[in-house]
Amino acid sequence: MTSTATRSDNRWADKPPSSKAWKGRQGRSRRAATLEQDRAAGGQDYRWVDLGDGRRARASVELKLLPRTRRIRAYLRWSDRGRSPARYLGEVEHDTRAENLAQGWRLASAKELIVAVDAAESSWAKSPAVRAVMRANKARDTGPERRLRSVLHKRGLRYRVNARPLIALRRTADVVFPTARVAVFIDGCYWHGCPEHYRPARVNDQFWHEKIDRNRIRDRETNQILAEAGWIVIRIWEHEDPTDAASWIEEVVRGSVPVKQPYPS
Repeated sequence: MTSTATRSDNRWADKPPSSKAWKGRQGRSRRAATLEQDRAAGGQDYRWVDLGDGRRARASVELKLLPRTRRIRAYLRWSDRGRSPARYLGEVEHDTRAENLAQGWRLASAKELIVAVDAAESSWAKSPAVRAVMRANKARDTGPERRLRSVLHKRGLRYRVNARPLIALRRTADVVFPTARVAVFIDGCYWHGCPEHYRPARVNDQFWHEKIDRNRIRDRETNQILAEAGWIVIRIWEHEDPTDAASWIEEVVRGSVPVKQPYPS
């Protein structure tokens, strides 16, 4: 009896659902996938799970089709110290992936699996204006990066953009020359503590001071790891002239000058 009732409730009992109801578009970028999840959840602040000990992780809703039963199931998945836990949310039944993702997020909220992060209480941003400015800061393809790449390209240099010099190391360089084994980082003056232009924050200064220090420690660690693996690391401040920086990079890549430490020091 139970099995018969369940089968009759399945709207796709006669034929499988369209792939548009559960499958993501092939070849989409990571950013597109993130925006898709943000829209479905109602915003990026509503995608967090509590890991305990004051830790949080941003989650995603995953849709899976069960071919035998022709049902679509939603799972909540996140990353925690190298693991990828998942929680079953329930079955979804809409015609589009967007609607099914949104239903999955509603199920996650109903099960109290989601922790909403309130900008006014727990975010590093102490006002909506500051939060908007920080969100506008791009992690890649910034103005200084594009200008430098343009000069390098005009000089006949070919490179990879936003790539890992070492696949096993989760550190991405802005410009990578694999053959010459040269990794270029364009460092933002604020985020990396430029000695000329960095100015301490006036609000929540302790938090930002510690964050900048962690960034600089990470930079030094990255330099050391890549150098030990046989790579040349070049660091350029965002305020530097792209033509001068390109000249230095070109000399290094073409092997006309030796480099013993990242530039600038």
